[in-house]
Amino acid sequence: MGAGVAALGVFAPVYLVTVLAAPHYRRVADSPAIKPFVNAVTAATGAIAGAVLVLGRRALVDLPTVLVCAVTLVLVLRFKRIPEPLLIAGSGIVGLRAKGALIVH
Repeated sequence: MGAGVAALGVFAPVYLVTVLAAPHYRRVADSPAIKPFVNAVTAATGAIAGAVLVLGRRALVDLPTVLVCAVTLVLVLRFKRIPEPLLIAGSGIVGLRAKGALIVH
């Protein structure tokens, strides 16, 4: 329950800001005041990609985890419209089942 609330606290504000701001972005995209912000976000995206590589090397430690990662990556690349929370929940359930930590009757 705590992990769900934490995930909601992390992802909900980002989604809300994106949904509220996206329709207005095109009007201000060429603004000199906005360009530094967009450049900073682009740089932050590179930093996040680097963190993903570091964490991925530490997290992919066994075959079930690698398989869940690979299937999730294929789904993301093939079906670009799958909501991220659904991918996270599905991957978590599959991972728990693979580890024997989730028993479904």
